[in-house]
Amino acid sequence: MFARNNMPYTPVALPDRQDLSDEEMSEAVAAFYDRMRRRHTVRQFSDRPVPRGVIEQCILTAGTAPSGANHQPWHFVAVRAPELKHRIRLEAEIEEQKFYAGGAGEEWLKALEPIGTDGSKPHLDIAPWLIVIFAQRYGTFDDGTRFKNYYVPESVGIATGFLIAALHHAGLSALTHTPNPMRFLNGLLDRPASEKPVMILAVGHPADDAEVPAIAKVKKPLDDILTVRDA
Repeated sequence: MFARNNMPYTPVALPDRQDLSDEEMSEAVAAFYDRMRRRHTVRQFSDRPVPRGVIEQCILTAGTAPSGANHQPWHFVAVRAPELKHRIRLEAEIEEQKFYAGGAGEEWLKALEPIGTDGSKPHLDIAPWLIVIFAQRYGTFDDGTRFKNYYVPESVGIATGFLIAALHHAGLSALTHTPNPMRFLNGLLDRPASEKPVMILAVGHPADDAEVPAIAKVKKPLDDILTVRDA
């Protein structure tokens, strides 16, 4: 963490070393892949409650992500209050209606056609939790003096990936939602101007009749996403 005073480099022994054999590594990563390939983004949620402790543990996991200079430039707001979720939905839908009315441009809207989305976002009411992710563009000391954060989008993106993986590991589904602009979230959630809202995650159990777009099951093969240079 960043401090006003000098902080000398102080190395410590690696505390959590793993020493797996090649076979154990292969088995572990295959099991993880099998679990993660079963992750699906859904838009139909059950109203079944999710314990607060589960959400907190998932966010703790997100907080272990690497970050630029270890500044950890993120903040998560977990919203369960029905009235506040509804206010978020109403504000988000205002922006979404503009988006789908042409603000996004023809190419973007055409790209979304196989996904089947529109400006109505009932899941923001139904999902038991909304997790709003903020990126801290700069930090402040107690006297208000600012200090710079580094690699903020990259750091927050990695932490968000950790969070989505943790939610899936807990048996939950999550939907990423990015209305644009999202500045209304600062006011609704009492977050400072130094923070930029980057995503809303709707989180919960999928509804009994939940569906996914067929296109979502089409993933690029390994040859399309990997180049190996080993010689």
